[in-house]
Amino acid sequence: MKALIIVDVQNDFLPGGELAVKEGDQIIPIINQLQEKFDFIVATQDWHPADHGSFADNHKGKNIGEFIELNGVSQILWPIHCVQGSFGAEFHSDLKRDKWKAIFQKGMNPKVDSYSGFFDNNRQGDTGLGKFLKDSGVDEVFVCGLAEDYCVKFTVLDGISEGFKTHLILDATRAVNLKEGDFAKAMIEMENAGADIVHSSDIE
Repeated sequence: MKALIIVDVQNDFLPGGELAVKEGDQIIPIINQLQEKFDFIVATQDWHPADHGSFADNHKGKNIGEFIELNGVSQILWPIHCVQGSFGAEFHSDLKRDKWKAIFQKGMNPKVDSYSGFFDNNRQGDTGLGKFLKDSGVDEVFVCGLAEDYCVKFTVLDGISEGFKTHLILDATRAVNLKEGDFAKAMIEMENAGADIVHSSDIE
């Protein structure tokens, strides 16, 4: 069975948000159309405590974009975003949610970031997404959302490692692009790992 995984289409990752992805809002109509093609849909949601270790403001003298070691993992520092219960953490109001089977929250442990919808960044915390999909009979996943070069990429890579036939829906994602070319670099990395790159119009 096929499933659509919608990654982190939240206000803070959209134009005007604290960690805005350029043109991130342009994928919402595409994702809404995609949902009509799937009977099984899940979503992930960044859900950070205010004291999260990935926030630059929580490290004296450190700036956004710098790297630190956080709980044994190299961690880039971000602006404060998607804090639990905040407007920024909410899904965008235009995003349809009526067919969703479940929402998997991530990034709740202040000591480790969590890009992937499946595991945290040191792979010690499991969101339960993989088991939920397998228990539901899903063996093929289509991934879309934000951002292509971080949370989408790692969700795709973990989907492959968990044994799912995994597709990236290229026109239904956008990248942070901290460095020019990050979008293409991430796409190639996913493709080399075994992901199938598709467009929304390819999906029946």
